[in-house]
Amino acid sequence: MYLGPPIDDHEMLARVPTELVSLLRQTNGYVAFHGGLHLRGACHAPAWHALRSAWDGPDALHALYGTVQRDDCPFAEDALGDQYLIRDGAILRLDAETGTVSEFAKDLDTFQAAVRADPSEYLTLAPLEQFRVDGGVLGLGQLLSVYPPFCSTESANGVSYRAIDALERRRWLASFAQQIRALPDGSTLAVVVHE
Repeated sequence: MYLGPPIDDHEMLARVPTELVSLLRQTNGYVAFHGGLHLRGACHAPAWHALRSAWDGPDALHALYGTVQRDDCPFAEDALGDQYLIRDGAILRLDAETGTVSEFAKDLDTFQAAVRADPSEYLTLAPLEQFRVDGGVLGLGQLLSVYPPFCSTESANGVSYRAIDALERRRWLASFAQQIRALPDGSTLAVVVHE
């Protein structure tokens, strides 16, 4: 769907884990599966694709989520805004709604092999597939907004999807995760949606 521009952020390329460097040298990031997986690139623009944007600055994932460490390399995200991080060689998944981080694959090679073998199951592409069946298109630099959030009991009755700016979605998810962090399971919560 999208191949990243040539590498122009050599400082960032020097900072990423070595296992990611060879992949970025082959293809400086990409968007695949109709937006189901976005592998960020070592480039300055576009900002939504730049690894630097997700790793440094006020909207860096470690600034948005206390569970993400400054040295975690936020190399990829899925259509819902869940993030994939490299920490000490292992691939971790940040559940963006709840802020929980868990081990997802033992290394980048295992992650890539699993994505190739069964992307729909491994990346939880069903919401994106339903959005597309309903006529939706996820554009470059966009993520799926889900209402009500999947972590809520109400989501079992159905959810609605819409494509929104990726940074807007990440900020909303981080704020939501922070607000529910201390709530016990089963808590009642009011979600205010601003258009």
